[in-house]
Amino acid sequence: MNTIEKIWITDSEIWIRTSDGREACEKFADYSRLRYATPEQRANFTSDLFGIRWEELDEDLSFEGFFKQKKSNELYDLFMAHPEINASAVARRLGISQSLLAQYIGGIKKPSEERLESIKSELRHIGEELLAI
Repeated sequence: MNTIEKIWITDSEIWIRTSDGREACEKFADYSRLRYATPEQRANFTSDLFGIRWEELDEDLSFEGFFKQKKSNELYDLFMAHPEINASAVARRLGISQSLLAQYIGGIKKPSEERLESIKSELRHIGEELLAI
């Protein structure tokens, strides 16, 4: 099993290097909490054998996800087009973990049709609440 040898950040990404020399990055722009975080907040992370954690931001990235091909999907497109939607808050409203919703958005996991419809329904409900203001 390859281990993570090095973790570093740039202005726009977080990079990792494995013990076999492979490198990969994740863009801060793809994660709303990281996109809007200060450089100091982005630099304040911890890591373990499985991934990286930003406690202050309540954000996690798994090392496995760095090497998975990212495909656009309906949820990804929706959340990227509307960065004002807080995925963590939506997850709380749905009663699911933020990390699970992030995996759906990132295409790491695919929600069932029923789960996808419940997510879209909750987003419509949020829109209705905003329209009522």
